Amino acid sequence: MSRCTAPVRGHRTASGAAACPVCGGYRRYSSRSYYPSAYEPRSGGGGTSSGGGSSRSSRPSWSSSSSTVTYTPAEVRSLTPVRRTVEERARAYPDLRDVFLCHAWDDRRGAAKELHDLLESNDVSVWFSEKDVMLGAPLLRAIDKGLAKSRAGIVLVTPALLTRLESEGIADKELSELLARDQLIPVVHETTYEALREVSPLLGSRSGLSTAEDSMADIAAKIAELTDV
Repeated sequence: MSRCTAPVRGHRTASGAAACPVCGGYRRYSSRSYYPSAYEPRSGGGGTSSGGGSSRSSRPSWSSSSSTVTYTPAEVRSLTPVRRTVEERARAYPDLRDVFLCHAWDDRRGAAKELHDLLESNDVSVWFSEKDVMLGAPLLRAIDKGLAKSRAGIVLVTPALLTRLESEGIADKELSELLARDQLIPVVHETTYEALREVSPLLGSRSGLSTAEDSMADIAAKIAELTDV
């Protein structure tokens, strides 16, 4: 089967793509590298992702041609609005931290700390609710405060967080205002988007990332690329 030569030759010119047995010159190019308007399919394949898209690999515009990080088309679609917000906030507020990590109290020494440490190892500056939010603060207030101080927000969705969402009875109006900012990225761990939708249909309607699809290290690498401006 013929293979695309872009990973090796780069397809930095139309002639390079024309010589590729797969691409045949239909892509877009620049003098530095090629980027599509939204995302670039790398290969075909079946299957589904947490966001309901194909499992075939895609490259978003913010991922360099040398990156080994892979995305599904559904992930690119859900992360693209967040990327635009990250770029806008980086220009307007250069001193903000890269991300805000919101999590349930019970996850502070487990999954939340693991993700926090992986993000920092990828040079992502993290506004961590374990360190920066008062114990017992209402979830929406914590998210609102964290987003104000960060370019993007991560909500680590675990069974413990689902319990907290149920107990706080978060109002749809307040949550919709937060989601309208295109800053929040749900990261589902040891649960499912279906379970999240049962507790919070609005938050569950926002596609994101899941450890059922990627390792926590891969998710941290995706967030690092997303916030690198």
